[in-house]
Parts: sequence; structure tokens; C-alpha cells
Amino acid sequence: MQILAMLTMLIDHIGYIFFPEDIAWRYVGRIAFPIYCYGLVQGHIHTSSRPKYLFRLLIIAIIAQIPYNLAINPGGWNVVFTLLLSATVLVILDKLPTPWLGIPVVIAAIALMDYFPIDYNAYGLLLVLIFRYAKSYWLVVAHLALNLFYMFYNYWVVQMLSILPTLLIALAPALWGYLERHRVPRWVWWSFYPAHLLILALFKGVIYNEWVSIEWRTLLNL
Repeated sequence: MQILAMLTMLIDHIGYIFFPEDIAWRYVGRIAFPIYCYGLVQGHIHTSSRPKYLFRLLIIAIIAQIPYNLAINPGGWNVVFTLLLSATVLVILDKLPTPWLGIPVVIAAIALMDYFPIDYNAYGLLLVLIFRYAKSYWLVVAHLALNLFYMFYNYWVVQMLSILPTLLIALAPALWGYLERHRVPRWVWWSFYPAHLLILALFKGVIYNEWVSIEWRTLLNL
């Protein structure tokens, strides 16, 4: 599962940077994000310390930010900030006495993630919530509905392929359980995102001599 997530994300980013005209790379890359969302939810459920879990996400997000700006998007926040905000929402929701009080929390988080240029925006939070609260085939139904909404709302046709890992999780749990048993060392899992972005940024600079300037005003939506 972890190897599949890292490999497909790497393919996605290589295609985005070096082969932007070939959409096939991006289709393969859609497999990665749902796996990371699923992993985030599992980490939230099983971690021995949620504050430490959030702190690790914060550190990775900070470390990855400049490589992300240089390699992918000079004016956006990297996807670990998406996961960090989503994990924070999960922690808040778990502490509320009734689910109804979670509605304004989720709405506020959606507004925040759509206001700032955060990777995947509110889609990321909504997918995390689906993995947290939907079960069995409802997981597939909810993910499909989310993708259909964003296909019409944001013309995000390529994202439809992201439902493939969700189909495995919901409808082939034995196979997914087998994939989950094969884990990489924790330091590899946590460091891969910033490390591969840094390497891709260096290759981008060397091959294209394209050293971008970080758009700080865009990051703050000024």
C-alpha cells in the first residue's frame, strides 16, 4: 500500500514537471492521494498520541513547502498541509459531544481550504471524512459522488480514476489487507514526500534551468 502510494505519486509528479502534455502520467497519479487519505485516517485511529501525530505532519509540511514551491507550484501550499488540516478536523470532531456540532467545523474548514491555494483544497478534507465515516460499499458511493461533483464543479475529469484504491479497500478487503502488510520503514514513509520533491526540483533546475521564485503573496491570497 505504501509503496503503491509513493510510486504513483512519483509518476504523477514526474509527468506534471517533465511531460505536461501527456495526461497518462496524471491518471496514474490519481491513485496516490486516496491511499494517503486512507493512511491518514488509520493513523488518526491507531496513533498512541494524536498531538505527536499532528506535530509530525506539521514538520513534514514545513520541510516540504519550499521543495514543493520549486518543483510543482510556486504559489501553493503542499498536500501535507491538506492532510494536517484534515487530521485537525478529525481530532476536533472526535471531541464534540454531538455530530451536529461538527457541521460548522467542517464548513469553516472547507471555506479555509478553498480560500487559500492548498493542494486539493476542500476535496482533500471531504475525501478524508469519507474514509473516516463511510463503510463498505457506501465508501465507494460517497467517493464516486464526490468525484462526480468535482468533475462538474471543477472540470476535474482526471480525478475519476482516484476511485480505484477505494474499490479495493471496500470490495476486496483481503487483497487490501495483503497490501497493507507490506510496509516500508517509517522514516522512508515520512520522508519520501519532501525528499522526492527536492530531487525533482533540482532536476527541473538543472535540465530546464528553471529556478522559479516563490509567490509569497499568492500563498497568502493577497
